[in-house]
Amino acid sequence: MDLSGVGVWSIPLRFGDPVEAAEAAAELEELGFSAVWIPDIGGPVFDAVGRLLAATRRMVVATGVLNLWMHTPADTAASYASLSAAHGDRFLLGVGVSHAPMVDASEPGRYRRPMAAMAAFLDGLDTAEPSVPAEGRVLAALGPKMLEVAAKRARGVHPYLVTPEHTRRAREALGNGALILPEQSVILCSGAEEARAIGTDWLRRYLALPNYANNWLRLGFSPEDLASVSDRLFDALIAWGDEEAIRRRVDEHRAAGADHVAVQVLAADQNAFPREQWRRLAAALL
Repeated sequence: MDLSGVGVWSIPLRFGDPVEAAEAAAELEELGFSAVWIPDIGGPVFDAVGRLLAATRRMVVATGVLNLWMHTPADTAASYASLSAAHGDRFLLGVGVSHAPMVDASEPGRYRRPMAAMAAFLDGLDTAEPSVPAEGRVLAALGPKMLEVAAKRARGVHPYLVTPEHTRRAREALGNGALILPEQSVILCSGAEEARAIGTDWLRRYLALPNYANNWLRLGFSPEDLASVSDRLFDALIAWGDEEAIRRRVDEHRAAGADHVAVQVLAADQNAFPREQWRRLAAALL
């Protein structure tokens, strides 16, 4: 399983037209991206993983990340085994505890003791028959406690909406050998005004999710930065500008200890496949 280089994190690959998603994944592989990452916010995520694996030959397909409240360990392990048997060692299971506002929206009060919930889910993966090995999974770890769990019970971490400084802290916490695989949101644009028009409201949605907000505070941002979506916060979380600006941010993650960076292209239409932007990034990053 090649988890070096640069990958693509994409909502359309998960929820867009399945035929175009398969075509796009095949093109991303030919362009040289080493992995595609898809979210899990409901629905048959393993079906989507299977379609992307079937459309490609070498590329890793990863969940970024599986919402553990929406799946049982037994079903997850069975899907992992089936997909691995059909497509080889190309499916990476990213697992996360999600966020209270999202989980409690359908069942108020369900989201509690997330660390215990993660431990129980991993226990279930370990004891399933067949099991999901630790080297086949990564965790959506942001804070110190989850980073500690990942160091002991997973192959590494896939943090979302983080900075190179978080990558440095994750590497320090996990040591050498573990995989650090951050997501990096990017906007290919001509200037700050265009970047803000595309990214500000998108970023503001995440402010309502305490796991992200608390992580940004740990990284040194102020409550005022978060409340106003300050330029400082925006520029730290979203790389924007031309291809060179994006490449610099990816290089900063690598210098901080990342093994692989998953770039998520933000565009005016978040539901469209940004295939031209992916081609431009491939030429600059790969």
